[in-house]
Amino acid sequence: MTFAGINYLAVMIAAVAAWLGSAVWYMSLSRLYVAALGKTPEQMAADRKKPWAFLPFVYALVANVVIAWMLAGVLGHLGPGQVTLRNGVISAAFLWFGFVLTTMTVNYSFVGRDKRLLAIDTGNWLIVLVVIGAVIGGIGV
Repeated sequence: MTFAGINYLAVMIAAVAAWLGSAVWYMSLSRLYVAALGKTPEQMAADRKKPWAFLPFVYALVANVVIAWMLAGVLGHLGPGQVTLRNGVISAAFLWFGFVLTTMTVNYSFVGRDKRLLAIDTGNWLIVLVVIGAVIGGIGV
């Protein structure tokens, strides 16, 4: 099988788009998320004032770049002419279901985290993967 290659511009665009999608996701569910964490809005505001409070946002962007790069590699292995919007979204959904949903469900179950957190966090990663798959598949190699 011939490797189709990786479009690094598509990887960066996909990572930023997914990062922004995560921001919209968590902002739209912020009240529910804070409650599921067992924190008050005041505690969350205090957390945002701590030194280095911005680091999780940086980590998220770096993680999205790595995820986009790896998903581009997976799509590239489909071969030339197979890196399409449809294949990007389908591959992303399969990877989310097979790897993200399963591992997070196990981890959250063992530590007894609130089921709402599981739903919100796994929903976020579904958005991230599907957006990345769509962008990389749509732009192509």
